[in-house]
Amino acid sequence: MRVFLAGATGVIGRPLTKQLVAAGHEVTGLTRSEKHAGALRDAGVRPAVADVYDRDAIISAVSAARAEVVIHQLTAIPRAFAPQQAGVALEPTNRLRTEGTEILLAAARAAGANRFIAQSVSFILAPDGPSPAGEEPVWDAPPHSVAHTFAAAAKMEAMLAGAGDLATVVLRYGFLYGPHTTFDDDGSMIEQIRRRRLPIVGRGEGMFGFCHVDDAAAATVRALERGRGVYNIVDNDPAPSRLWIPFLAEQVGAKRPFHVPVWLARILAGPYAVYLMTQQRAVSNAKARGELGFIPSIPSWRQGMRRR
Repeated sequence: MRVFLAGATGVIGRPLTKQLVAAGHEVTGLTRSEKHAGALRDAGVRPAVADVYDRDAIISAVSAARAEVVIHQLTAIPRAFAPQQAGVALEPTNRLRTEGTEILLAAARAAGANRFIAQSVSFILAPDGPSPAGEEPVWDAPPHSVAHTFAAAAKMEAMLAGAGDLATVVLRYGFLYGPHTTFDDDGSMIEQIRRRRLPIVGRGEGMFGFCHVDDAAAATVRALERGRGVYNIVDNDPAPSRLWIPFLAEQVGAKRPFHVPVWLARILAGPYAVYLMTQQRAVSNAKARGELGFIPSIPSWRQGMRRR
């Protein structure tokens, strides 16, 4: 299959590229830099050097690739940022999920592609409702600091849902761990844990759905030929913050995390951090298992994050 991959050198793009090539697909990878083009060639990928916001260049590149499937894995998430800075730090990614998606959709249509797959995240649901949650609509009243981020995800999903001429798939990945993520040994989350700057807030009831980057890539490969709509891509073991934070602290040889009350966390880190740590619901991967045949190779973060 001829695949155009936007975001080929990203956190998911790197393992995804390897898996696509290994499966025998013909891959064209988008990069803005000639420097990365050589690495793509070495990986068996045809590079397309262009800026995603250059509409004409992107349409030309996707058409030249004769893409049957376009995969949108572009993000611009900083390696580290504080929760209070989430609104500003995520604005470049918001643009990629709105304007970037619109341009890539236009390019997919121009090339005659029949399928479009896009990256989203699973931690965008309202705190009220059943847990684990299915593929519910994006929360329309999140904390103010991340309102634009949630709105961008909702807009992207709406664009794909309305693309009747294409089979579209939105993959809502969980919190990613593995190489080059914030949970890697040199990642910002591990650094915060080592410095005891990631406390348990309140009773630590916020539920996190994790996913290893290799499993995120594998789910994407699965979506090349099957599925339509939105899917949660998480492991089988949702974890409250009161469990996974001390587990990781032990794994990396850090002291046990502090406990802080909700009111103090709201002052120090803001309402979004409080939402994540105390109110966030678990999400289910049942739909992805049933329709995509997605079975995580690492079924639990307890195995995947183990260092010892």
